[in-house]
Amino acid sequence: MAAIRIVLMGPPGAGKGTQAARLAAAHGALHLATGDILREALKSDTPLGREARRYVDSGTLVPDRVVLALVEERLRAGGAGQGFVLDGFPRTVPQAEGLDILLDGLGAPLDGVLVLDVPDEVVVERLGGRRTCPACGAVYGPEGRSERVEEDRCDRCGAPLEVRSDDRPETIRRRLEVYREQTRPVVVHYELRGLARRVDGVGGRDEVTARLEEALSGLLPPTAVQGATR
Repeated sequence: MAAIRIVLMGPPGAGKGTQAARLAAAHGALHLATGDILREALKSDTPLGREARRYVDSGTLVPDRVVLALVEERLRAGGAGQGFVLDGFPRTVPQAEGLDILLDGLGAPLDGVLVLDVPDEVVVERLGGRRTCPACGAVYGPEGRSERVEEDRCDRCGAPLEVRSDDRPETIRRRLEVYREQTRPVVVHYELRGLARRVDGVGGRDEVTARLEEALSGLLPPTAVQGATR
């Protein structure tokens, strides 16, 4: 099976995490969510982890160079030759340019960038319907766990469920504005290189996965796509 090297982009609530994990599993690639990589780094006692923690503890954004170094560290540890699906990164043009340089240095340039298109109202409905357990972190809703919720309590631990502040409609709309402001130039960056493909992100998970695979078929070598269907 040939390796795939792609970025999956989309607004909050588009289902990037779910779809990135599916694509990575289907193609035997690494699923690299930078949020997870950063959280792992903060728990570690590595030089990069300690540097990232200094920024987080001071309430400032982790610089692009540190995030890129963390991505490089993870790629080298997992083996960039295995292929990867980057989940929600890069988010700005400087990050995209830094990623281009990093991947060229690793001899693993991107095959393509898939952009999930989901209307704002659908995002608000999805995220606004989520409930989170403050005790164990379980998430319930259209994009979360599917278990039946009784009496607004967590099926896993029984704690009362809450609506996170960033899942309230007014906050969601602001997050969408920020997403568009930051990422529209990133999409243009990749479109100019002929790497970006837009995919309808509305529908069932299997439907969206099928559309993503179809878009991939126009970006990847035939052996990569055939390998995923075996």
